[in-house]
Amino acid sequence: MRRELSGIGASRGLAMGRARRHVVATPEVKKRHITPDEIPNELQRLHHAIAQVRQEMQRLRTQLHGTVSREMGELFELPALLLDDPQLLQALDADIRDGLCSADYALHRQRNRIARVFLEMDDAYFGSRIDDIDQVIERILGALGQTDMSVHGASGEILIANRIAPAEIILLQSQGVLAIVTTGGNTHSHSAILARSLQLPLVVAAPLALHSLDDGDWVMVDGSLGQVIRFPDAADLEQHRQRLVSHRQQSLDLNRLRHAPTRSRDGHDIQLWANAESAEDIRHAHTLGATGIGLYRTEFLFLGRQELPDEETQFQAYRALASELDGRCGTLRTLDLGADKAASTGLALHREENPALGLRGIRLALARPDIFRPQLRAILRASAYGRLRILLPMVSNGEEIHATRQLLTELGQELRDEGHPIASEIPLGAMIEVPAAALTLPDFIQTLDFLSIGTNDLAQYLLAADRNNEHLTDLYTPLHPALLRLLADIIQIGKRQQCPVAICGEIAADPRYTRLLLALGLEEFSLHPGNLLEVRQIICDSDLGELRSQAPTLLHAPDRTAIEAWLTEFATP
Repeated sequence: MRRELSGIGASRGLAMGRARRHVVATPEVKKRHITPDEIPNELQRLHHAIAQVRQEMQRLRTQLHGTVSREMGELFELPALLLDDPQLLQALDADIRDGLCSADYALHRQRNRIARVFLEMDDAYFGSRIDDIDQVIERILGALGQTDMSVHGASGEILIANRIAPAEIILLQSQGVLAIVTTGGNTHSHSAILARSLQLPLVVAAPLALHSLDDGDWVMVDGSLGQVIRFPDAADLEQHRQRLVSHRQQSLDLNRLRHAPTRSRDGHDIQLWANAESAEDIRHAHTLGATGIGLYRTEFLFLGRQELPDEETQFQAYRALASELDGRCGTLRTLDLGADKAASTGLALHREENPALGLRGIRLALARPDIFRPQLRAILRASAYGRLRILLPMVSNGEEIHATRQLLTELGQELRDEGHPIASEIPLGAMIEVPAAALTLPDFIQTLDFLSIGTNDLAQYLLAADRNNEHLTDLYTPLHPALLRLLADIIQIGKRQQCPVAICGEIAADPRYTRLLLALGLEEFSLHPGNLLEVRQIICDSDLGELRSQAPTLLHAPDRTAIEAWLTEFATP
């Protein structure tokens, strides 16, 4: 019998196939003590299981490619750090040797200890990362019990689950799964972002899915509408066919926009920058007619290493980027890692109670000149080979900009004295992702050449809400009045000072919000190349004058409901 289930569309696309149910359950661990004679065997079991999971996580990481790999690599950082943490490994060994705990029970005890530490930080970000820890612990427990804790799918299936981890999405797509439906989750989670990057349809927050669907049921999924239909009827099937034809035609229409100008219907030119981290990504962006590279993350040079990359290593990488730009401009964001994310490279500092709000981004760079100076020297040297800009992350005040400019002047002269050619001028910009920087921007904007708004972090810090916490879905939203008003203020301040402003957060790549951002006055987007053509089409079909005339109504909206009503009336693609 036909049944329609409602959820929230988290990743667009259409799919139809057989349902496969999967309920993620935490393995039950019973308190068990061992005899002294069993210690060697338990230690061997534990170390073998950890090594097995480490290999699994590395294999999944290698399945990511290009920009998706760079953008989603952080999902694997915490598991990697956990599996290599000497304090954790020593504590597990001590529980087995001194506490005579079984390997399973020792792992259970240490998981609870880590969770208590994270929860005591009273920070939403780290509270949410407990889920990441649990996924790793569950894999190790599965390896200890020689049971497979991973989710599996088959080609042509629709997976129905209570939750899904980002690493599992990679595996499922490689197995041919057509779409995923979860009873929990939200549209801003890492899993949802990854599904969108991989163009895998995903519907979240469909609470009745596991209760209403059985293995083998024929299911139709619309990731745009958040619609799940069990046993679709003839009308559903006809509508599905029509949508597929429509999507195919849209794809053909988008391809015709590859070399078209990004110009609104009433003649306003908009800049579309691309996010890229490899020569392949840059070439792809060129074929799509991107203005340039709006965000090049340099962290990948620092991760997965046993030592810090030296100046020459970084110079070679940045020169390769510059040589691929073909006259366009490339924006290098300086290191945006905290000490908690790259301890194996030598970045580890004293233990921080709350690394998410601690020494990261420009704060870490200025505190560690042994890291910052080689990176800036490498960028300055590479500037002789193409048009480069420097973007500083996690800026809080003008003093950080001033200190960086002084350092750039000093290093520039140093390099010239050494005989290195460098560009005569390299624009310096700041990421606006800390509310303090946004609110005091008029005090230091004159020291900057451009701005890039990181809406993901700005929203989290402004709303005190973690995007990965499904209980905060209604709070963490780009449609919060406070966020929209702050974005509008930043954009207008930039215009008054003739300082270009781009948005590089996820909202810039979401076609649902393109017209909203245009109404706020945005003229530069920095986004994943996969969304560039669709955003361009919406811009070309938009009347900026009309949208901006409606901006006062948008900015006076008292709540999310009113903003959604504005979107429905004025900004629906």
